[in-house]
Amino acid sequence: MFESIRDGLGAALKTLQGKGKLTEGNMKEGLGLVRTALLEADVSYEVTQDFMGKVTEQATGEKVMKLINPTQAVVGIVHQELVNLMGPVDPSLHLRPGVNVIMMCGLQGSGKTTTCAKLAKLVAKHDKKVMLAAADLQRPAAIHQLQVLGEQIGVPVHAGTTGGDPVRVCQDAYKAAKSQGIDVLILDTAGRLHVDDELMRELKQIDNKVEPHQVYLVVDAMTGQDAVNSAKVFNEALELDGVILTKLDCDARGGAALSVKKVTGVPIKFVGMGEHIDDLDEFSPERMAGRILGMGDVVSLVRQAQEKFDQDEVAKAEEAMRKGEFTLDDFRKQMTQISKLGPLNKVMEMIPGMGGMSEMMKNTNPDGDFRRLCGIIDSMTPAERRNPTVILDQSRRRRIAAGAGVQAHEVNELVKQFDAMAGMMKKMAGMNMFQRMKEMQKLSQSGALNPGAKLAKQKQSTGKRLTNAERAKNRKLKEKEARRRRQERNQDKPN
Repeated sequence: MFESIRDGLGAALKTLQGKGKLTEGNMKEGLGLVRTALLEADVSYEVTQDFMGKVTEQATGEKVMKLINPTQAVVGIVHQELVNLMGPVDPSLHLRPGVNVIMMCGLQGSGKTTTCAKLAKLVAKHDKKVMLAAADLQRPAAIHQLQVLGEQIGVPVHAGTTGGDPVRVCQDAYKAAKSQGIDVLILDTAGRLHVDDELMRELKQIDNKVEPHQVYLVVDAMTGQDAVNSAKVFNEALELDGVILTKLDCDARGGAALSVKKVTGVPIKFVGMGEHIDDLDEFSPERMAGRILGMGDVVSLVRQAQEKFDQDEVAKAEEAMRKGEFTLDDFRKQMTQISKLGPLNKVMEMIPGMGGMSEMMKNTNPDGDFRRLCGIIDSMTPAERRNPTVILDQSRRRRIAAGAGVQAHEVNELVKQFDAMAGMMKKMAGMNMFQRMKEMQKLSQSGALNPGAKLAKQKQSTGKRLTNAERAKNRKLKEKEARRRRQERNQDKPN
């Protein structure tokens, strides 16, 4: 998410860090790169000009230039202006007594029907009774899709019939919601492949007859400025209360998220961050600006951990580690918990100061390494998982390796690394989620989970090509490691 703009802004700000002394000239040069990064990320030209005008005015002032670390001041200015650009946002629904009607609209393909179900589940978490109304009578599969989603999340669906009157469906749904004591009624209205008069006429009729308390537009973040333009047209016709951006996790540029509030005056209320029914988050300009600048989003990470981790398992693991007990079974459970947060490189992006880890992991496969280690552990007997030192026996290693589909030397390496892992995990017993993820980073860099990470980290930190001497040294190390593995394989062969 936001790879384009994050990389562009990061490179621009690094040019300022590389200057021995900041002057008005090189400050403007760096800010020019910031402007280019925004435009390349598909941010609206007008929005970019206005944004850069505010940043430049503050960054080139005499007060900033005289600071001991003016580059950090510039980062702070850019961060605050990003927050101002996307906010302020009030994510609350302002529910009142009785039935609260939320009308959802948008073009076909934006993920509107799925988002209706996601919003329904999000509202239901706050102990509110929710009903969905299938008023998209244009797309034959829309009614069935909403019924399936409603059943999945345990929410009733009031459905119309294909070719019927969507206004009547919404009115009947409101009556049904009122009689059943429903708190929130979400209307899934029809979409089109593009904005047209017929679509707007239908939406205006529903707006006039049902009088929804809030109207949200669902737009696909991957369409960039087209999403902003459609939001502008819908807002002129319906007076939107908010925008929901879908597929934000797939949007590498981020132009829509940065432009929509400024162009339309309508705030982004929620963002879709994945395909699962739980992947709808309240939009926070502060946290989003932090992720764009590589500062992380630990608040969202902790919230996800609280929602997705098995708290009973967490408590048991904490107690075991406090007693100094840690086995491969415990390590397997810890890895399974962390995998629930998503790909490891995405998790790293959310931890302050670790945005670079994602870049470092591009040529490695930490999630694949996790799965391979889990396979090795699963191939062991309960006794072996409790006491891995017995696995030094070659016949055991061969049996475990065959069961996991790996080489015997990989089993041996896991056993050798277990002491380091056990010490690290015991150290984590009294840590919070943020501290624990930092220790996982150290574990990954040490080579315990990802042997290629150390060299990748070296290349990232220097930012330079390896010298001939360094390449020769690495080549010798690889040859030495290859010889060691051949010797181990020969030892593993039966006589």
